[in-house]
Amino acid sequence: MKKTIYALAALSITSIFIACSKDNPIVNNYAGTGKLDVEFDNSFAENDLVLNTQSNTTPSNEVLKISKIKYIVSNVVLTTESGSTFTYPKTKGYFIVDEEGATVLELENVPAGNYNKIKFGIGVDQEHYNLGESNQGDFLSEAQATGMLSDWSTGYKFLDFGGNFTSSAVTSNTSFAVTIGKTAANYHYSEVTLNFPPATPALVRASITPEVHIVVDLSKILNGMHAVKLSDNLTPDSGAIVNSGAALENVMMNIKSLFTVAHVHND
Repeated sequence: MKKTIYALAALSITSIFIACSKDNPIVNNYAGTGKLDVEFDNSFAENDLVLNTQSNTTPSNEVLKISKIKYIVSNVVLTTESGSTFTYPKTKGYFIVDEEGATVLELENVPAGNYNKIKFGIGVDQEHYNLGESNQGDFLSEAQATGMLSDWSTGYKFLDFGGNFTSSAVTSNTSFAVTIGKTAANYHYSEVTLNFPPATPALVRASITPEVHIVVDLSKILNGMHAVKLSDNLTPDSGAIVNSGAALENVMMNIKSLFTVAHVHND
């Protein structure tokens, strides 16, 4: 069952006023504001995702039973057909998509217009992280409550993907965990830009709340531009772990291929 993620305030009211007045001029000639829903529909290859029981076979012939998938979506920017942009207020712009929880972002007070493109980040941008623990607002406690922040020095988990797997080399069920975040060498925040189908822009109006349906193909975490084998990342005591090194860098290059706009509903 899909659930809606509501925006969490992160900075001060003063910051909201500055961001709205400086970064978001009038983007079109339509009057008023409306809402826009963005649904993240997690799948594996061509199959809707079912946690814990579904067997998912990768091109590397590893069979995964996925028990969790969570990721942070942030810094949403919408583009109109005329090329104008609306940047969703950063103060409200951090969301956690969780297959066991909420998978729909509800964006409010969006200027009415015809939108045909969306850009968003996966993770918390370094600029916001560098503001420090005391300046993260309500999102800090939300991340802690959902397991997307272990401790402040380690930083946020931008993506948390895990479960059990088997392969020809690993014949008994073995745990796996793929985690994206900051490491000693790199800060792994990334951005994704998606076009809407040409015939169906999102028509934001006071009386219309479009829903943008984004399919997220989790098979591409390990098999996008680069193949990452869990059996190549076994640890002595904790199963297969991908959270650093060359394997993580390959996962990062795969991330942008996960997301596709399937359709837009203008209801």
